[in-house]
Amino acid sequence: MIRALITGGCGFAGHHLVNHILANTDWEVVILDKLTYASSGFDRLRDINVFDDKRIKIFTIDLNHKIDDSLISELGNIDYIVHMAADTHVDNSIRNAEPFVISNVVGTMRILELARKLQPKKMLYFSTDEVFGDAPNGEAFKEWDRYNSKNPYAAAKAGGEELCLAYANTYKVPVLISHTMNIFGERQHYEKFIPMIIRKVLKDEVVTIHSDLTRTISGSRFYIHARNVSNAVMFLLDKGEIRDKYNVVGEKEVSNLEMAQFIAQIIGKELKYKMVDFHSSRPGHDLRYALNGDKMKSMGWNIPISFEDSLIKTVNWTLENKKWINL
Repeated sequence: MIRALITGGCGFAGHHLVNHILANTDWEVVILDKLTYASSGFDRLRDINVFDDKRIKIFTIDLNHKIDDSLISELGNIDYIVHMAADTHVDNSIRNAEPFVISNVVGTMRILELARKLQPKKMLYFSTDEVFGDAPNGEAFKEWDRYNSKNPYAAAKAGGEELCLAYANTYKVPVLISHTMNIFGERQHYEKFIPMIIRKVLKDEVVTIHSDLTRTISGSRFYIHARNVSNAVMFLLDKGEIRDKYNVVGEKEVSNLEMAQFIAQIIGKELKYKMVDFHSSRPGHDLRYALNGDKMKSMGWNIPISFEDSLIKTVNWTLENKKWINL
């Protein structure tokens, strides 16, 4: 029986991966999670009905601290580790960088040390497009391009990546790295952009759109649904090479204003919005992120579900499950 350990498995992206594995394989899953506010406790796991599944084991652990040998013995044999646990909120990292450095750098070291003892076949470090910084128009960063982190969150994730490469080189930990762009989907925390838009449109409130200095051009992203990301993770556990990096990219670029307009259209209500320049007061915000996805395509990976279909399904699901946007 193949066994996968997922850190942050109670979180947004993590619980989608748990759900994907249970639905598409016969694997056993071990979850390590700190249960912060972002994980919403066990609510996501309850919502996908995993607690009666004998293939699931869950351990509550703070990766800021050393992992005890007694817990390691409880984990048993592990074939794959997917390290998704992280502090991810850019605004919060700008207000206070320390928790992000501890969680994303020190916490990653804890999992790398765990991997040294468990000796899995592969460990995937789940990183972000933000390590590359703002992408000029018309450009998209490749996996090994130079990093240019613009905020403490991005820098902490880049630090975690470098630790992974160092452990792969020094201790032969079988690490590979993914860079994933802005993820959306069901059960995302309501402070994030897409659920925030849904909430504000429903309440007839003004949506703030991140824009350039002129307040005429909105920021843009290559949004991708968590189901597609989970599919990519499984693909990389199978075909990814040790000590290599891979970009997981949405199929098309969408501006934040276009995203908000599309969501309002799905809901059937008017979008009230204002363009806001974050850069003057909050220089840690990047206007545009873009990754080159050619490497994954050349390996045979394609996005299973289109952006439009994914977004329509997500919005409609959220309208039927308003508790997830605090309504």
